[in-house]
Amino acid sequence: MKILVLGGDGFCGWPTSLHLSDKGHDIVIVDNLSRRQIDVLLEVQPLTPITSISERLITWQELTGKKIGFEFLDIANDYSGLLTVLKKHKPDAVVHFAEQRSAPYSMKSPTTKRYTVDNNVKVTHNLLCALVEAGIDAHVVHLGTMGVYGYGWFGTAPIPEGYLSIKVDTPEGEIAREVLHPANPGSVYHMTKTLDQLMLAFYAKNDGIRVTDLHQGIVWGTQTPQTSLDERLINRFDYDGDYGTVLNRFLMQAAIGYPLTVHGTGGQTRAFIHIRDTVRCIELALANPPKHGERPAIFNQVTEVFRVRELAKLISKVTGVPISNLPNPRIEAAENDLAVNNQQFLALGLNPTTLSQGLLAEVQEITTKYAYRVDRSKIPARSQWRPTSSSTQVSSKKTKAAKPSKPRSKSKKISSISK
Repeated sequence: MKILVLGGDGFCGWPTSLHLSDKGHDIVIVDNLSRRQIDVLLEVQPLTPITSISERLITWQELTGKKIGFEFLDIANDYSGLLTVLKKHKPDAVVHFAEQRSAPYSMKSPTTKRYTVDNNVKVTHNLLCALVEAGIDAHVVHLGTMGVYGYGWFGTAPIPEGYLSIKVDTPEGEIAREVLHPANPGSVYHMTKTLDQLMLAFYAKNDGIRVTDLHQGIVWGTQTPQTSLDERLINRFDYDGDYGTVLNRFLMQAAIGYPLTVHGTGGQTRAFIHIRDTVRCIELALANPPKHGERPAIFNQVTEVFRVRELAKLISKVTGVPISNLPNPRIEAAENDLAVNNQQFLALGLNPTTLSQGLLAEVQEITTKYAYRVDRSKIPARSQWRPTSSSTQVSSKKTKAAKPSKPRSKSKKISSISK
């Protein structure tokens, strides 16, 4: 297939692009490299050393003989450019990662709130509108989030995959219906994903666009077989308070002997998926598109569910690094249960990577190797859901990236781990 990967330079987009290219698909990355610019604004660098997009693509071609194309484009603000790219490449499918993906960043300041909405909503709508105008019949695979469902208000009932069966009493009797599961976003970022969901449903109904919406859990890990081939292909590993996902943050903190930061009681239950399973799920979704005229196919893209404090205890036990309980900057229940239905991907053949299988390699090969690059001042989460006047604001000026800290003493290696 000819596949455009929007946001293909990012944490999920880059390994997905390599995975699909490795499978023989013709891949073109479309990106404005905005995630790299956000690093500059935040004065932070990823734990792993990221090469330029051109070096990444040249290295991939040198190692595999496979070429990945690249189009530099701001999809949110250059609609005519998007039309040109679509007409030029005539893709069979479009994988849509091109959104600001951090909930904390989206709540950081009025500037980041507005940027998240302006970028995410415009990118999704421009894509759908342009596909219709260009007359291109491409399957759209959109990376959504489990956060559209919210947390803590459904008890122990399993979250269905996108649609909820309801019964409505009418004068003529009871009527059964399936509707989109009620949305309950917990941040501006999650709010944009709920808006995406409505736009995807409308264009599927009105214009017959084939859509698969993936409600993904928290991604952990960094490497896939393809990104492991050469250090120049290495994937991002974000550890800072804005972009670092909770499990990756714990692993990095353990590597440098920094107390594991648990916010609130740690009773938040979250769904997780390894980056290797993310790319595999994208592949499975592409191979199983909905038919024309069907409503969007919605998959819960998760493999495991954990309570945050249990993850912290697990890592603390095997590394000896203590736990630090801090105030929770988010507005959410102190404790919540979470059960998730993920049968569709399992039925399609997904063999999940579990925490016990992948954790050791991540700690030893990534966090320990690059621990010298950590800026400890960037570890705390500083975004407040109800900000005070002293809350951190993001400067609009370009600033130099933070210098890596000096190497620190070796941390204890994890010798064994189990769920």
